[in-house]
Amino acid sequence: MGLFGKTPQRNPKELVNEWCHKIRKEGYQLDRQIRGIEREEDKIKRSLKEAAKKGDRDVCVMLAKEIIRSRKAINKIHTTKAHLNSISMQMKNQLATLRVAGSLAKSTEVMQAMQSLVRIPQISQTMQEMSREMMKAGIIEEMLDETMEVLEDTEEMEDQAQSEIDKVLWELTEGKLGEAPAPPVATTEGPSTAAETEPNVLLEDNPEELEEMQNRLSALRS
Repeated sequence: MGLFGKTPQRNPKELVNEWCHKIRKEGYQLDRQIRGIEREEDKIKRSLKEAAKKGDRDVCVMLAKEIIRSRKAINKIHTTKAHLNSISMQMKNQLATLRVAGSLAKSTEVMQAMQSLVRIPQISQTMQEMSREMMKAGIIEEMLDETMEVLEDTEEMEDQAQSEIDKVLWELTEGKLGEAPAPPVATTEGPSTAAETEPNVLLEDNPEELEEMQNRLSALRS
């Protein structure tokens, strides 16, 4: 039917169902990314404990910074998932609106969530495609081209608060390094005897292993 330049409009219900499917798929991908970062973080924790036993504070501080980066990356992914869930809920509302009014309605919530998600590297392509479809369907208006790249990560880590590093060192070395956090906080993670007895590579003796571990974490975070 599109041979003469006219493209048939897609069924709104099919569009909403397709968007919900894409959102679920992106959510699964983010879950896998979180698990991958957590696995690498566990390896770094074991290496930090080994370095602490040898008294190599410099290596411990470097590894503590990697752990902080990983935790912040995971927090950002959880925020991204919250935006995806918000859009998914709004899409279900759109289906209800479609049944009653026969058409899709504009949604400020979807607009705001999409505005945030199109700048997330992991899902930007999917979100840009969805935003164009949503504009055609009348759910959102044309979005601003905000190309403010989030550069806080690098600057933040350059100026990383010593208290945050000390907190991680205190937590993972059972008080041998670092300082206890000001407010008393119950640590959610105790010493892992299985991890400590597991054969481990001493990173201070093997800088290539440390660099490879950092590269894997960077790849997971990006």
